Amino acid sequence: MTDTMRALVGGIGPEWVLEEVPVPQPGPGEVLIRNRAAATNNADIPMLAEADPTHGGHGKRFIAGFEYAGEVAALGEGVDTWQVGDAVMGSIPSAFAEYVVADHRFVLPRPEGLDPTIACALPTGLLTEHGALTTAGFTAGQSVLITGASTAIGLIGAQMVKALGASHVVGTTRSSAKRALLTDAGVDTVIVTGEQGLTAATLAATDGKGVDVVLDHIAGQTFAQCLPATAEDGHVVNIGRLDGAESTINLDHLSYRHLIVHGGSSASPATGRWPASSQGSYPRSSRPSRVVRSVP
Repeated sequence: MTDTMRALVGGIGPEWVLEEVPVPQPGPGEVLIRNRAAATNNADIPMLAEADPTHGGHGKRFIAGFEYAGEVAALGEGVDTWQVGDAVMGSIPSAFAEYVVADHRFVLPRPEGLDPTIACALPTGLLTEHGALTTAGFTAGQSVLITGASTAIGLIGAQMVKALGASHVVGTTRSSAKRALLTDAGVDTVIVTGEQGLTAATLAATDGKGVDVVLDHIAGQTFAQCLPATAEDGHVVNIGRLDGAESTINLDHLSYRHLIVHGGSSASPATGRWPASSQGSYPRSSRPSRVVRSVP
């Protein structure tokens, strides 16, 4: 192992700069990971812009990125849960580098045969959707509505709730061409917004009862339409704000159905939210990975 590594550094200008920086060393309870692939997130660009000193940014240098996949390269003092060579993935600041240091408790095992270029794009979505379901108290046999089900995170959510035993999965999309995609992902009822009313279609699919849990990735007035589509004592978790952060709701829908509304965002395994770091944290509107870049 060399003493330096390549990393993409922000806080210098309008673009990340590839630099040689020292390889971090794992402290007590930490592991050093040889990073093989890193995934970009929609929030990486806003973070870069916020740090750009040539356009009024804070100018603090930082290694960018959050998602990685690779193998354990070294163990810090007291770590006995991992071995050198173990295949891992996860989300942690400073992931756009050849080596990453992470708390051993928050590293995720990478399933055998799962290529790093695929694995690195999964942690954010998996953690976010699972965290939202846990917050809502989801249990097998309940019905779930997923707005924006054809988005990257929506597809993860659809497959997850199906695997966890959802009795009925309702998913929305703006494109009728994505019906087959959602059906293959486990969605039982596909609602094409613009062609169907979300509330009416959801109630029709659930015999007028409404769904037990809503995972809302859209917000805006879609959030308002979700409330009367939720069953009494149901849970609505807003995760994303693709259609804007403001919504005008009818409080009768909230009150008469005894609904519980939760606010959510992209999650980390450590805290249930994006970890803070010297460069700040991901904006609340962040979404999971879409583009993968291999780290040779």
